Amino acid sequence: MRIAILDDYQGAWAQTDGVRRMRERVDVTILTEPFDDPAVISGYDGLIANRERTRFDRQLLEALDGVRVIVQTGKHNPHIDFAAADDCGIAVVTASGGYSIGAAELSIGLTLAVTRQIPMLDAAVRRGEWLPPSTPVMYGKTFGAVGLGRVGRHAARIAQSFGMRVLAWSRHLNAETAAAAGTTYRELDDLLREADVVSIYASLNDDSRGLIDARRLALMKPTACLINIARGPIVNEAALVAALDEGRIAGAGLDVFDAEPLPADHPLTRCPNVVLTPHIGFPTDHGYEQFSTAACDALFEYLDTQQATN
Repeated sequence: MRIAILDDYQGAWAQTDGVRRMRERVDVTILTEPFDDPAVISGYDGLIANRERTRFDRQLLEALDGVRVIVQTGKHNPHIDFAAADDCGIAVVTASGGYSIGAAELSIGLTLAVTRQIPMLDAAVRRGEWLPPSTPVMYGKTFGAVGLGRVGRHAARIAQSFGMRVLAWSRHLNAETAAAAGTTYRELDDLLREADVVSIYASLNDDSRGLIDARRLALMKPTACLINIARGPIVNEAALVAALDEGRIAGAGLDVFDAEPLPADHPLTRCPNVVLTPHIGFPTDHGYEQFSTAACDALFEYLDTQQATN
């Protein structure tokens, strides 16, 4: 069986244990360049998708010759037309290996970068300026986790190690389950009013799209910052730009956006109190190791099932 791993432009997959295990059983090709021609990936029996980097719309799926299975890394799959895949006889299996550690660490890193103004002061020192401001510490402050899954729980533990009080909210959370994770439950509006740092870990769905809108941003303290490493559309981007421009919140750290890559002339790029990163929450050494292991396990389970039924 011939397998292609797609869009590995960081060259992260080759040395992982999952790829080593796959090569004991199947022929693996790792594609490090983007492609426009479906012929590049036609002829393979299976494809491993790097998160959402390849859009599998009907046009592409119908052009794939020989592909029997797509292994999707990560739980988010808005880039796949499942009806078209089914019509084309292509199975889609999920390899949901976690990346909670890297994403959680990034959210805390962005918090420090925003609150201590690290990127801005780095740029100032490079310009020859030396006017250190007084900046807030995390100790004794309140951290608000919007979403308390694996990423949110890990971030909560890190925040607690800084001496922060941690509040949490999600649609499926209550006081008992929040307490079991070492946090305190708050209704979302109350969390926004109390938190010095509001950090978003929720999944994007119909309920969470636009969850943090202009009304909810107005509830935040003017000294508070917003961190989003989850999905861009959870926050109303125009409302956030307005809040930042008008100084109604102190700053933001953003790894995700409505449109990615973020356009060079986007209003967020002109906000001095924002730290921007190019969706780096999941691509880490630990994250890729977990994704490759999960992809290998999912692929082998598919192959074993096919062999058992044939």
